[in-house]
This record gives sequence, structure tokens and C-alpha cells, in this order.
Amino acid sequence: MTIEQAGTGHTSGDPMRERADARHEEEDEVEQPQARWEGLFKKRDPLVLLYTGNGKGKTSSALGVTMRAWGRGWKICWLQFIKSKKANYGETRAAKAMGIEMIPLGDGFTWLSKDIEQDKALARECWALAREKIYSGNYDLVVLDEITYPVAYGWLPVDEVIETLRDRPANVHLILTGRKADPALIEFAGLVTEMTEIKHPYKSGIKAQPGIDF
Repeated sequence: MTIEQAGTGHTSGDPMRERADARHEEEDEVEQPQARWEGLFKKRDPLVLLYTGNGKGKTSSALGVTMRAWGRGWKICWLQFIKSKKANYGETRAAKAMGIEMIPLGDGFTWLSKDIEQDKALARECWALAREKIYSGNYDLVVLDEITYPVAYGWLPVDEVIETLRDRPANVHLILTGRKADPALIEFAGLVTEMTEIKHPYKSGIKAQPGIDF
């Protein structure tokens, strides 16, 4: 095609070439997906999910949903109420590699604690940060890992927790995990799964293992 032909809209007369050119023009008009997270994705039905019960798998289930959400490009934040600030578990390492905020703010297993008052203070600190993250509206998914324990121990008022969950910004999914979930949390959540222990290797003398348990 000459410059004059191009200027007058003439074609080369090649039908295959013309179809290819038309296809490329259509593709150029299609809006390309964003290369990075630019805001909350619209949710059909934002949920509060609660994983509770004595069986293993509560935090693991939350991690599974987290992977699925990450695959959708969601922005995610984890607040861990019991796990030590010094924790460097498998999920901690994975979250860092994936660019997910995972913040442990506890002091380890409370039943081994020598300073319950310190544990209470840490729980309140974690809850204050959790509220800040939830109300910010900057996240598609916020996970409150093992929050049921400070609620069950009376360190966090259940009414205050539910008020925060109810008043959260639109489009924010929440996941709560932990044993002994308060009945009010069970009533409020949109999805509740109870893990039932049928068999656990610990009772056969097999201790927790990296990659499986932490």
C-alpha cells in the first residue's frame, strides 16, 4: 500500500490482511486489566466466615481462602491474636513472599503464659490494630486469626467485636478462627464451620511438623 492509498482509506486488496487489521483494531479498543490492585473489588455478598471447633484445620482453612483471594488479586491482611510476634512459621514466610500483610501480635500459647496481664494487653493491642485495618476500607479480606480466644477469656467484649464486624465498610470479607466461639459470633457470622476432631497424630506421640502444622 502506498502512502497515498493509506491516506484515502484504500486497502491492499488482500482479504486475510484486512481481517487481521480489523481484529487488531478491535483488540486495541478492549480495556486491558490493571497490572496491580487499584481498589476494592465489588462483592456480591460480603461475608463473615467463622471457623471454630476442637478439630485441626481452622487456620488452615483461612489460609486456603487466602490463597484463593490472592489469586483473584485481592488485598489481604491477617491479624494473629495468639501467635508470637517472633513467629516465623510457614504461613508467615509464604505471606511475605506473596505480599500479604500477616501481623502476629500475641505472645504464644496462653495456657503456658506466665503473665496473663501481658497477654490481655497484647490482645487489646491486636484488636485496636484490627479495627484500624477493617475500618480503613483498604482491604478486600481481613483475617482475625484466633480471635475467639480473647473473646472467650473475656479480654475483648463480644458486643464490641460484633459492632465492628457489623459496621465495617462495604465490600470487606472477614474470616474469624479459633476454638470456643462465642454463641453471639456464631449467630452473627454468615458462614460457620465447626472442625470436629476424630483422630489426631499428637495422641499417637507424633509432634507438630513443619509444613503440615506450622
